[in-house]
Amino acid sequence: MPNITRFIVVKASPDKAAEVERLWKTECGPLMLKRPGCLSEELLRCIEDPGEYISVAEWESQQAIDAYLASPEHQEIKRHTRGVTGIAAAVKTYQVIAKE
Repeated sequence: MPNITRFIVVKASPDKAAEVERLWKTECGPLMLKRPGCLSEELLRCIEDPGEYISVAEWESQQAIDAYLASPEHQEIKRHTRGVTGIAAAVKTYQVIAKE
């Protein structure tokens, strides 16, 4: 089964950028990586718009993502991020169809 890549685009106000980075590096990323089926996770910061971030997580399957979304780790990530004001997030999931 092909791998699935999940993108979370986060837009933060300039005064929240450091908090977003800290939360992702110390809480969100490590919690996601604990889940079976999470192959990798990285956080990218936009050069042109330093308040914009993209979390890129590679998963074994959609089933692994679904299990993660129902997991205590996902609930904990939501608890961490709910308290941060001045951010907006959008999630998109893509199936890998070609890889060189």
